[in-house]
Amino acid sequence: MIAGIQDQARQYLFWGIVLSFIALNAVMLAFEIYYVPLIPAVLLFVVLAIVSIDKFLLAIVFFVPVSIPLSTLVSGLSVNMFLPTEPLLAGLLILYFLKYLMGDRVEIRLLRHPVTLAIYFHLAWLFIASITSSDPVVSFKLFAARLWFVVGFYMVASQIFRKEKTMHTYVWLFIISFAGIIVYTLINHAGYGLYNQMMAHSVSRPFYNDHTSYGATLGMILPVLVAIFLLIKRDNVNSRFLMALLIILFLLALVFSYTRAAWISIIASVVVWVIIKLRIRFELVLVGAVILVGFFLSVRSQIMVELEKNRVESSGEFTEHIQSISNISTDQSNLERINRWSCAYRMWRDRPLFGFGPGTYQFEYGRYQRSYEKTRISTDFGTLGNAHSEYLGPLSEAGIFGLISVLLVIGTTIYTGIRVYFTARRKSVRIFSLALLIGLFSYYFHGVLNNFLDTDKLSVLFWGYTAMLVAMDVYHRDTPEEPAT
Repeated sequence: MIAGIQDQARQYLFWGIVLSFIALNAVMLAFEIYYVPLIPAVLLFVVLAIVSIDKFLLAIVFFVPVSIPLSTLVSGLSVNMFLPTEPLLAGLLILYFLKYLMGDRVEIRLLRHPVTLAIYFHLAWLFIASITSSDPVVSFKLFAARLWFVVGFYMVASQIFRKEKTMHTYVWLFIISFAGIIVYTLINHAGYGLYNQMMAHSVSRPFYNDHTSYGATLGMILPVLVAIFLLIKRDNVNSRFLMALLIILFLLALVFSYTRAAWISIIASVVVWVIIKLRIRFELVLVGAVILVGFFLSVRSQIMVELEKNRVESSGEFTEHIQSISNISTDQSNLERINRWSCAYRMWRDRPLFGFGPGTYQFEYGRYQRSYEKTRISTDFGTLGNAHSEYLGPLSEAGIFGLISVLLVIGTTIYTGIRVYFTARRKSVRIFSLALLIGLFSYYFHGVLNNFLDTDKLSVLFWGYTAMLVAMDVYHRDTPEEPAT
């Protein structure tokens, strides 16, 4: 009897809540307030974060490719962020510190890992550079964003990667979501003609601001797709066939992204793959690099003369688009990059130790432009982005130690990835670690020409891959191969 009354009471409560929510929506819609339907989703994420921080992070990873800038929904705001991921990451950051204060500690092997120590230094120096910034408000906003990217996609992720399966889940959630963006982008592009190079810049909006970040993402994902294909058993023909189709889809997306930086970075990362597979000693690679640099410096005048003869500009013709990579005479995109790099160098010379502050480049570089370096797309109003370099950007914004901190993160990650690949006892770990390392190399090279680590789109892969290599080094490198059954 009592149980029946309790069940009936629960039903009344449920329907009371549902009807009240419908009534609240009706009232809010009458006043043109459209955000009330988001309340259940927000509550769901809050409950998920409390119950399982692992699943909360994985849900964020899935939403990263489909996140959109706040500026596309509300214009005229001084603050911009990607929705829903960045607010969720901010919440994850708060939850992480609360759990830490309650005694939920990170394993000491992760905290003392060389990559983690390098990341500490990077964050610490960004904090110091934010204090001395020409605009501390802007700098601390960027610092906060970098902090929640690192805490979410590296600190929390490295702990849930104790299970090797979770690493694959992390990657697959991103791949599935991003595959939808690829289909959306290709359909949009087909409406204008796939050979329309100019439209490639905008067909991935609002999910990706332009084709360069979209192409950089493809460059990081493709090596991992190949690794997943190799890890599928040979007798599983159907899965291997579907995986091959998925790889082809991503290759088509890369081609029609018309992202020259992504093409270059993938070619360069393939060279790195060959060097690692052939086990060429680091000393030989270093000597070869020194010889190449020396040769370039000795004939730089002749090279510049030849480059200046190239008048082929980027276009829908693939051969012309490739030839335009070396056009530093008339190609506006190439010339504007040189302009931005020159400004970054001049800014660093003015403030060599602390820089102008994280995130301030776009507001400061205008006065460092020279009239003879400006292009048709140059601006003095900070409306067209950053230094177009993951290395010169930190140099101008955080000084020499800003650049060193980035190089330390990259250097320790490369060392960790190579060590895992050569010493792991299990084949699956070796294959996957090499794919992650090559994917990161793709971005390291891409970072010479663009910088996207202030967005969730590339941070999810950059810090996620880094966390996977560290987790493999700590948890999986010494795990023996499972016996065949």
